[in-house]
Amino acid sequence: MADNNVELEAKSQGPHANLYLSSQIILRALVISSTLAAIWTLVTAKQSVVIFGFTLDARYSYSSAFKFFAIANAIACGFCLLSVCFVFISTRQLALGNRQRNFFFFVHDLLMMGLVLSGCAAATAIGFVGRYGNTHTGWSPICDQFGKFCNRIAISIAISYFAVLCLLILTIISANPTKLHR
Repeated sequence: MADNNVELEAKSQGPHANLYLSSQIILRALVISSTLAAIWTLVTAKQSVVIFGFTLDARYSYSSAFKFFAIANAIACGFCLLSVCFVFISTRQLALGNRQRNFFFFVHDLLMMGLVLSGCAAATAIGFVGRYGNTHTGWSPICDQFGKFCNRIAISIAISYFAVLCLLILTIISANPTKLHR
C-alpha cells in the first residue's frame, strides 16, 4: 500500500515538479551567493584616515552589530547550502511527503529570513548612525571621513536585503500549497 502511494506521487510529478525544483534551486543559489557576497563585501570593508595627525581605522569588527550581521549571513548561507542538498534528496527519492517537505522548507526559510533580516536591521541601524549621526546623543557622523568604508557597508547591507527578498519568496512558495509542489 505504501509503495502504491509512492508510485502515485511519482507519477503525479510532471512539469510542475520541475518548476518547483528549479525555483527552489535558483532561489536558494541566489541566497547563497548574495549572503556570501554580503559577507565578503563587509569583511573587506576597511579604511584608515589621518585626522589631526592621528591614524583612525574603520573596520567591521569594531561594531558588534556588524559582527552579528556577518554571522547571521554566514549561518543562513550554510543552512541554505544544506537545504539545497535536502531539496535534491526530498524531490528525487520522495523521502518525505509533500506536506512534510513543504513544512520543513517553510520553517527553514522563515527562520533564515528572520535571522538575516535581524542582521540587516542591526547593520542598517548602525549604518544610519554612522552616516547621519545623532545630535540628541552627541554622536557625530563618520561617513564624511570614512566614505569608502561606509559605501562598502551600504552595499553589503543592500546585497543582504536581496537575500531576505529571496528567502521571503521561498517562504511564500513553501507556505502556498498549489500544483507547483506536486
